[in-house]
Amino acid sequence: MPSTPIKDHDTIAAIATAPGRGGIGIIRLSGKLSLSIAEQLSSKKLQPRFAHFCQFKNDNGLLDEGLAIYFPAPNSFTGEDVVELQIHGGPLVLQLTLEACLNLNARQALPGEFSQRAFLNDKLDLTQVEAIADLIDAGTKAGVRAANRSLQGIFSQQVHALQEQINQIRIFIEAAIDFPEEEIDFIADSDIIDQIVNARIAIQALLNEAQRGLLLKEGARIAIIGRPNAGKSSLLNLLARQEIAIVSDVAGTTRDSIEQPIDIGGAPVTFIDTAGLNDQPDQIEKIGIDRTLTKAKDADILLFIFDASTLAGASISDVLGDFSDILNTDKPILFVANKLDLLEQDGSPSAIEDQTLINISAKTSAGLDELIQSITHILHLDEREPQFSARIRHTQALSKCLEMIETGLSGFEEHQSGELLAEDLRLSQLFLSEITGDLSADDLLGKIFSGFCIGK
Repeated sequence: MPSTPIKDHDTIAAIATAPGRGGIGIIRLSGKLSLSIAEQLSSKKLQPRFAHFCQFKNDNGLLDEGLAIYFPAPNSFTGEDVVELQIHGGPLVLQLTLEACLNLNARQALPGEFSQRAFLNDKLDLTQVEAIADLIDAGTKAGVRAANRSLQGIFSQQVHALQEQINQIRIFIEAAIDFPEEEIDFIADSDIIDQIVNARIAIQALLNEAQRGLLLKEGARIAIIGRPNAGKSSLLNLLARQEIAIVSDVAGTTRDSIEQPIDIGGAPVTFIDTAGLNDQPDQIEKIGIDRTLTKAKDADILLFIFDASTLAGASISDVLGDFSDILNTDKPILFVANKLDLLEQDGSPSAIEDQTLINISAKTSAGLDELIQSITHILHLDEREPQFSARIRHTQALSKCLEMIETGLSGFEEHQSGELLAEDLRLSQLFLSEITGDLSADDLLGKIFSGFCIGK
């Protein structure tokens, strides 16, 4: 990556604050013409890192009054000359001021282009760039903290440490291949194999951490499934602490799914209230049931809720009837017996077909804490908070890196070939490099930055 700012970029401009009305709005410029444009609009000589009160004008007169702050290269967010114009946050005055900048030879910034320039000018790596977007989009306090740690470089540092660990192994192996006259016999050196095994363990640990960080960003989806009138909608309302779904004693009230995101253990967990599984549905109910089965297929966790009074002496298959096949899944399943408040004391079932039941009352909230604890345990949210935020591409790259290490070890045991082992180690490094952007294809960068807002 370049150590000095890239000089041949156009000067770009964009509204950097969120759409809508606000007390303050910001126009951001980056590029070699930024200072000149700001000084023409303000008729002032701007000093670095000093807030100048200005009147911003175009050919038609006064646009607005506000502040102008100049950040010279390379000590700016993008690594280029950057100017921020802080004015009133009305949509029209912001648009008129932006148009004035564009009329002075700036161009409209593309989505994520400011952050892309920060990356290209070696101000941030890709994990830090993505952490900016994760911080903006974070829906929980834990998500904010994890994104901030990624922005500070925690994830990047661990990736770089792995790259160096693998690099040291490659140096020794390739030296033995390239300089056979030196009689470096790495095959007989069990310490090298131990180092590769240690690298595999470290990659697996980082992958596990990234998967937990991914959960903070992407969240999990839990489908609430059961017979009509089992209390699915009542449970959703209890979890949300508000009346999200219509509740009625009439079976089949819920005809379509209702989704509600809820903070569970610091992660955004989406609970999906679904239509009841009715053996003799009418035409509308059948459509709802088909959608229920689709939601179950797409969910990360299935939560089966039963009317506790129907479980005495019954099996799960008896209760689910024609829908028992829905249990044929590798996904985690929670079995919940509802309407505890209607049973006699100590009359609640503890298990059904050796499956532990969580007894609750969606009416009184009894048992809710146990249910939430079970969910947080399945999602590993009862452990320490994730060190950093992560994305699917990060976990995919770490999985491929781990696969290359394992392929190299198994292949070496079979063929005793240093050349093949060295190549697998090289490929593992390439996958690690994709995470931080040390080696990335242009189309990958395009996908990452295109998801940003314009002012970033």
